[in-house]
Amino acid sequence: MADTGIAKPNRVSFRSWIWDADSHTKSKAELRLLLKLDLSILVIGCLGFFMKFLDQTNLMNAYVSGMKEDLQMNGNEYTYAMTMYTIAYAIMQVPSTLIVQKVRPALWLAIMEVGWGVWTFAQAGITNSNQLYAFRFLVGLFESSFSPVLVYLIGGWYTKTEMAKRTAIFMMTAPIGTAFSGYLQAAVYTNLDGVNGLAGWRWLYIICGIMTVPVGIATFFFLPDTPYTTTAWFLTEEERALALERVRKQGTAPLESSASGIVVQSNVIPTGTWIISGFATVLWGYLSDYTGSRFLFVVIPLALGLVSNGILAVWPAGNAVKMFAFLFIGVQLMPDFAWAMEVCREDNEERAIVASSMNGMTYAVVAWLPILIFPQTMAPDFRYGFPTSFALVIASIIAAVGVQYLVVREKKKKRGEVSEGNASQGDEESSEKGAKSPVADFKAVEAGTD
Repeated sequence: MADTGIAKPNRVSFRSWIWDADSHTKSKAELRLLLKLDLSILVIGCLGFFMKFLDQTNLMNAYVSGMKEDLQMNGNEYTYAMTMYTIAYAIMQVPSTLIVQKVRPALWLAIMEVGWGVWTFAQAGITNSNQLYAFRFLVGLFESSFSPVLVYLIGGWYTKTEMAKRTAIFMMTAPIGTAFSGYLQAAVYTNLDGVNGLAGWRWLYIICGIMTVPVGIATFFFLPDTPYTTTAWFLTEEERALALERVRKQGTAPLESSASGIVVQSNVIPTGTWIISGFATVLWGYLSDYTGSRFLFVVIPLALGLVSNGILAVWPAGNAVKMFAFLFIGVQLMPDFAWAMEVCREDNEERAIVASSMNGMTYAVVAWLPILIFPQTMAPDFRYGFPTSFALVIASIIAAVGVQYLVVREKKKKRGEVSEGNASQGDEESSEKGAKSPVADFKAVEAGTD
């Protein structure tokens, strides 16, 4: 008999403990489908996100590797260049997720990625700050679609027990790309500075542009669009039907339509922060999926982030303490996108708007806030910036508690319970259908209720 169903006997497998908690309930056909999705969506997503952050952060590496002197950037030109990028990035957040409801996501993202690769390459020829502002604006405009659209697609293809860890793996490539940019520029500065009469920082833009364009072309051929509109060549008709069955079972709504030593150190030292951040991002996503708690693994990273932000806010005399704070400040990155996609799963338009708005609002604030609280003239202690960051982490914790209260209240309303009760219970309800994770099995046995 053909293996096309979803459910199979509940026998906990080793895979269930280390990957998807409900792997033991899935048929071979479903596991095969998941493997194909991971090899397409995750690989393309990670490559694109890696290139996005490589091209986004190469400005910082170019700045400390000779661009500042060559372009005579003596004031806040660097901050203004970042601001132009973030303004453009914020502008296109919501429109991008609306566009992909009319245009194939694979086509749209391919055009966007090739576009930002071309404008990254073009930065190798700039001769003044005004040109830099214009090109950074264009890079931000083209890059803006990638994050919200990929998160949107992940929320459309994967189920609740699969989504957070995959979103975390996708997001992990951001700090990796940022870290790699430092190593790349260090290597470029050492080996290519002066070759063919070009400064090392110009070679960085050339190499990044050359790396980005092929990934954009691959996106067109390997991204499977959405479960309702996919024509992916690597999915069989049976696998497309199975994908639809999975998302319908989850209640996901369909689309309505289709150097010198100093220079090298300046590039390499910050990479430790991003490496630790990448590890933490995956850990929080994995634990969020494994335990079934989104709220808990949003609050824990934020609480840990208070330590680093608090240290930097008081700016102690010892360099070792400040180095610790800088290295571990990235542990506060949490799987908030996975939580948002889960909460909004039943409404396709809401899911699209929320995904893009989260990014858009972030970059809208980042566009102007650094000018006020992180001006280069206040370096290195940034007496306004770090205390503000500490306060924002506290505000984020309060906001997360508020969202959790509303989520629990909404679940009570749907069950017909009194909504004015306390909202202290977790976000995993006992009435949810579907297979239990190994953690749930253990808790049930321990309580004597399984």
